[in-house]
Amino acid sequence: MNVRVRFFASIRQKLRRDDLECSLAAGATVHDLLDHLCRDFPALVDMRRSVSTAVNREYADADHVLADGDEVALIPPVSGGRRV
Repeated sequence: MNVRVRFFASIRQKLRRDDLECSLAAGATVHDLLDHLCRDFPALVDMRRSVSTAVNREYADADHVLADGDEVALIPPVSGGRRV
């Protein structure tokens, strides 16, 4: 399946890109996607714990199962801190 990943704010700046298309196995979760992205973009590893994710414009947890054609947004903290 294919998903579109959009990067915002400091993530966009660090990766020097706005978005990408990502191919994943059927049944992949947000967690699986983040694993995949951290392998391809090591700069994400340090940011991963503080990044929020949204799937199709709704916040989603790491165990959210993705579907073909989903849009996943990676959103850094707005004013610092860490996602709990």
